Amino acid sequence: MPEGPEIRKAADRVEKAVKDKEAADIYFAHDHLKGYEDVLRGAVITGVDTKGKAMLTRFDNGYTVYSHNQLYGKWIIRNAYNYPQTNRQLRFAVHNEKKSALLYSASDIEVLPDEEVAEHPFIRKVGPDVFSEDVTADMLKKRFWSKTFRNRRWASSLLDQAFVAGIGNYLRSEVLFAAGIHPTLRPSDCSEEQVTKAAEAVIHMMWQSYRHAGITNDLSLAEKMKKAGRQRNEYRHWVFSRAEQSCHLCGTPVTKIQAASRRLYYCESCQPEPS
Repeated sequence: MPEGPEIRKAADRVEKAVKDKEAADIYFAHDHLKGYEDVLRGAVITGVDTKGKAMLTRFDNGYTVYSHNQLYGKWIIRNAYNYPQTNRQLRFAVHNEKKSALLYSASDIEVLPDEEVAEHPFIRKVGPDVFSEDVTADMLKKRFWSKTFRNRRWASSLLDQAFVAGIGNYLRSEVLFAAGIHPTLRPSDCSEEQVTKAAEAVIHMMWQSYRHAGITNDLSLAEKMKKAGRQRNEYRHWVFSRAEQSCHLCGTPVTKIQAASRRLYYCESCQPEPS
């Protein structure tokens, strides 16, 4: 499933194609949304925002289209009405004079009056989003130490969108590695330094992944490995999807486990289990 950085990149592409332009035509696949085609047709799109893994396409007539890609959703930008050949099902489309923004395979789409967006069940419960809010490490530390989350394992909380918006499986492993936190620990088990590192890593990892095509590893090391002919799956991440490969810092083989029903990767030396 795409994580926050990938959703923000997709939103950038959609926004570039449709922002400040009149929607010459609108298409919804779902019958219960068909009535909104006429409502939105002719309106100007004012922006495309994200909240975690959700996208909000805003129109100047007081409506917003909420969409969540889930596992299979995919945005494709094409010249106007130039549809790709694909077995995917088109769910939502915005067309203007030059471009078409096409959302395929997503099942979670709603049209909301602007004043109701904040009360949408997903939007209401989702945690802070580094791409749409001014999130600081201190804010995240207070959240990590809060009664709600301090006694929950990091491995579960980091997949909970109510904890921090937009973090998924690869960012979970990378944040824990950067903070030196063993995956069985809870915030209440960790030192002040570890919690600070985790807060800083959330912000840093998400922005770096967004700006550098999903790379969460040290950028200079990744570039050095790339020039040496190493494969992308060897240099992209610190530990994620690198089972049995050497840790970039200490050389220990990376360990793969299941945590919260998802694969998680960590270094037994850099993230020692508490005694």
